Amino acid sequence: MSAAPQLKRYSLGGTARTIRRCGNGVMAIIPTVRCKSMRTSLAFYTDVLGFERVDGDANLDDPSFSVLSRAGNRLFLSSHRGDGEYGQAIVVETDDVDREWRALRQRGLRPPGNPNSPVHEGPIDQTWGTREFYVDDPDGNTLRFIQE
Repeated sequence: MSAAPQLKRYSLGGTARTIRRCGNGVMAIIPTVRCKSMRTSLAFYTDVLGFERVDGDANLDDPSFSVLSRAGNRLFLSSHRGDGEYGQAIVVETDDVDREWRALRQRGLRPPGNPNSPVHEGPIDQTWGTREFYVDDPDGNTLRFIQE
């Protein structure tokens, strides 16, 4: 029987946070996505991408920090200087990239209309064997949805 996750306090951006600590040698890797406007990014990540805000600063004025969750996975959003760089890429593995694309389109995702980047226009089969599409957030960070 596995041990229940423990809570751990730590400091990020000058504010104390509480996260789950995985036991039995299991490790959680949680990306921190840098944003310029917490409110703008939260609207995109929750309304369009389907994340839920589960923790973070009570005040969303910048600089601010939020913990998002989707399907049991977490993502940190931060508008604090020094918390990551703009323009990073994050891989999101899914078992059905086409279903994911349709769901995001129904939630309001608009492809950029860039013929030079077909992977931003919908799922494509890559030569390396994955099927994927890319979504850029308001700050130029790219989420790469992939299916093996």
